[in-house]
Amino acid sequence: QVQLAESGGGLVQPGGSLRLACAPSRRTLSTTVMAWFRQAPGKEREFVAYINWTGRNVAYAHSLEGRFTIYADSAKNTVYLQMNTLKAEGAAVYYCAATEDYSRDVNRDRTWGQGTQVTVSS
Repeated sequence: QVQLAESGGGLVQPGGSLRLACAPSRRTLSTTVMAWFRQAPGKEREFVAYINWTGRNVAYAHSLEGRFTIYADSAKNTVYLQMNTLKAEGAAVYYCAATEDYSRDVNRDRTWGQGTQVTVSS
């Protein structure tokens, strides 16, 4: 089974930017949909964004549109999440996930990464 490795988390000030990366351990199917979810302390895991490897199918959580950008670099076999104008409520563990359909359902059967911590604080 493919393993997903996230990187790029850290501490950022409110209003700052951060870029997360997710690298599968091997090439996935061309039909694989890569997604980001996040889970803040005391809250349920929630959908952030998804993308397919061609980059033609992209979707975001409504509240994050315009500030977050997901993109895929198939040559590097890596999916990125560019987060701009981060707010305090953006602090969470961010998880990369892979599945074969365009679902925002956190309970869908997926392959999950270990997560990377994003802290938003001055």
